[in-house]
Amino acid sequence: MATYDFVFSSLGLEEWCNEGTSDAPMTMAALLKKTQGTESTPDSLWDLPFPSMDALNESCASFPKSRELTKGLEEGFLAIKDSLSIVLDPLTQPLSWFLDGALYGMLNTPWWIVIPLLLAVVFVVSKSWKLVAFVGVSLALLAFIDYYDYAMQTLAIIFVCAFLCVILGVPIGIAMSRSDMMQRLTIPVLDMLQTLPPFVYLIPLIFLFSVTESKLYGIAIILYAIVPVIRLTNLGIRLVDKDVIEAADAFGMTSRQKLYKVQIPLALPNIMAGVNQTIMMSLAMVVIASLVSAPGLGVLVLQGIRNLELGVGLVAGLGIVILAVILDRVTKASLARINASQKQ
Repeated sequence: MATYDFVFSSLGLEEWCNEGTSDAPMTMAALLKKTQGTESTPDSLWDLPFPSMDALNESCASFPKSRELTKGLEEGFLAIKDSLSIVLDPLTQPLSWFLDGALYGMLNTPWWIVIPLLLAVVFVVSKSWKLVAFVGVSLALLAFIDYYDYAMQTLAIIFVCAFLCVILGVPIGIAMSRSDMMQRLTIPVLDMLQTLPPFVYLIPLIFLFSVTESKLYGIAIILYAIVPVIRLTNLGIRLVDKDVIEAADAFGMTSRQKLYKVQIPLALPNIMAGVNQTIMMSLAMVVIASLVSAPGLGVLVLQGIRNLELGVGLVAGLGIVILAVILDRVTKASLARINASQKQ
């Protein structure tokens, strides 16, 4: 006799229950219970199981198991997979072109062009010779230990994905700031993207795209990293002083003029903080995306784990830390310059 037989007998569903069968795989708990020969009926109230799907299935074979729920979800996704691929493949193909082009450019351009170019960008952004020297020494260290190609692959992926995050995220944040309805609809989606474990992003994408396509990991990185720039763009524009907006209205500015000449300039520190966080999250996801063929330093970390090569994993991890510090210092230096110019 199962624990919850009385539920179905009180409802008069014995006949329906006896007719049912299930083709769902046996759960591990049921398998252990079967091999150990334990009884399903609890000895006391203390041992009473929660009336879950599996517990109710023990009393009524027609009641679905939890494995049937997950199996149905999987079969439903696989049923629409081909249709989704037909729609998503052409839409996401440009991402593969951008990533492949950036990787090709980084790896096929001589180091004596790439490194000075990166240092020039750092100086233009930060106006700090100390930061330029730090970046130069860090890149030289990575090149000295033969990690230059891996580091450039990681940087290329981050540049493309972070750039697309900004291109897509800032307009979404602006739209949220201008519409309370848009904000109410978007925030639950952002909450889900922000709390979903990084590995979960990869599960549906593996079924939709080939592992050899760079857009597979590109989409995962963008979905994971786009949240901060959207949130902080929305927050920054909403925090603009209302007196400033009233002054802009008094001068007869249109909504577009207020946005581009007042709100965005004043919200720029918050937007840049969002860009900083987006870049850091892109770097974190690049390492995880090495599981699905993303090149870069994450491949070496994965190799160190798989082959138990402690030195390879630690040095690759140190390289990722160096890149993280470089990107963080450069974006923060840019943010400091923006704050200083606004105070003048």
